[in-house]
Amino acid sequence: MAGDLGDGVITWRRVGEADFALLREWLRRPHVARWWNHDTSPEAVRRDFGPAARGEEPSEDLLALLDGRPVGLVQRCRLADYPDYLAELSAIAAVPDGAFTIDYLIGDPALTGRGLGSRLLADVVRRTWDDHPDAAAILVPVPAANRASWRALEKAGLRRVGEGDLEPDNPDVGPAHYVYRIDRPA
Repeated sequence: MAGDLGDGVITWRRVGEADFALLREWLRRPHVARWWNHDTSPEAVRRDFGPAARGEEPSEDLLALLDGRPVGLVQRCRLADYPDYLAELSAIAAVPDGAFTIDYLIGDPALTGRGLGSRLLADVVRRTWDDHPDAAAILVPVPAANRASWRALEKAGLRRVGEGDLEPDNPDVGPAHYVYRIDRPA
């Protein structure tokens, strides 16, 4: 597979327990582990992804599929549902009422750097407006060192609205973050 991945059809579904082995595999890959720094034991994946998969917490873990093949993960939540995170983010960027946030990864390193990330981000933004009519904006903090990630956000239409220190997922990458935002279209 060479070149841009602009022609495939993107679909989404909620992550289920049957997907945990795939998530563990993705989280172990160096290109993901550098930024997510997640315990990949079966117990940790069950602990961290299970409540959303069972509908026991307000966040949504969405599996991104390209032509039916799982390619990535997006975690989406309303910031107000996580007050500590909202307070931390509010210290470096204005957060409107009704704001959401997302986190994301592409599982296969062979699929990175080919336009898929920005396509997935633009699509999940559109779907957030449809799925959550009260969503006013989407804010996304990203480590300043993760140039590929913040460039994908920019290509998906988000703009940088803040920068400052946040607790990083991986202490090795440092606390410097950029915050990106997109507002619901009028």
